[in-house]
Amino acid sequence: MKVKICCIASAEEAKMAIAAGANAVGLVARMPSGPGPIADELIAEIAKTIPPHIDSFLLTSEQSSFNIIEHIKRTETTTVQIVDELTEGSYQHIRDELPQIKIVQVLHVSDEGTIDEALKLQGHVDYFLLDSGNPKAEIKTLGGTGNVHDWKISRKLIEAVDVPVFLAGGLNAGNVREAIEIVQPFGVDLCSGVRTDGKLDPVKLGSFFEAVRTER
Repeated sequence: MKVKICCIASAEEAKMAIAAGANAVGLVARMPSGPGPIADELIAEIAKTIPPHIDSFLLTSEQSSFNIIEHIKRTETTTVQIVDELTEGSYQHIRDELPQIKIVQVLHVSDEGTIDEALKLQGHVDYFLLDSGNPKAEIKTLGGTGNVHDWKISRKLIEAVDVPVFLAGGLNAGNVREAIEIVQPFGVDLCSGVRTDGKLDPVKLGSFFEAVRTER
């Protein structure tokens, strides 16, 4: 089970997450709402400290492939997590310009229509990440809500697509084992579930990884 720890705010937090067992760390750029955004300059600094075997995810709210490419170039992460829909350009444009970059498309699970969306997009991305935001809200929520969505829909989506899927949305040490058993994702991703007062909490981090590894 792959684990991505998101909302990393410093090189120290990245090091703590990786030492606990994280396979990937998430670095949140400017967002319309939600926790964890940091400056692109700091994302680039942190990304330089991350070992080659660990994936560094840039969370971008850009909706143009042209702007996404420039964003990746500024931050030099290994992976881009597109948290909103792509409205200008194409995924292929990103691949042509930056063939080494892995592309993760976030899908905000609201109903079974999300499955249809995934089936249309799966040929263009390396991974999906299922979250609980609302991109249609007056002020968009594109992640970090701390809310759980309908895991039964997530399970159906995973069964329908051919690309690996990360599960996010309200996960913590108390519910992640149940989530894994119901959804059967490729990996799990969380932000607030391992934080106290906004800071990465080593005790919560340890409890989360213990729960991930302990089968019931």
